[in-house]
Amino acid sequence: MHKPILYIKAGCPWCLDAMEYFKKENVALDIRDVRQSESDMNTMKKLSGQSLTPTFVLDNCVIADFSIDEFKTAIREHPNALKAIGINLN
Repeated sequence: MHKPILYIKAGCPWCLDAMEYFKKENVALDIRDVRQSESDMNTMKKLSGQSLTPTFVLDNCVIADFSIDEFKTAIREHPNALKAIGINLN
């Protein structure tokens, strides 16, 4: 399995929360700072239809501009992604 991508903007408090959450849950990520790469920003915009971070991408699962609680709600709609990252939401 390839790593989920987490698009971030350095210093973004929601991004810091997301990175801390995924680290606590032992989810390996491919972290991409969209302020450092125009290509990553363009890809994120194409995938999510917006430019806000954090944005989580794994295959067909795209969750954009989220808090941790919003992520937990949204990931439930993507059972394959949830299983792939191995987070237990119960």
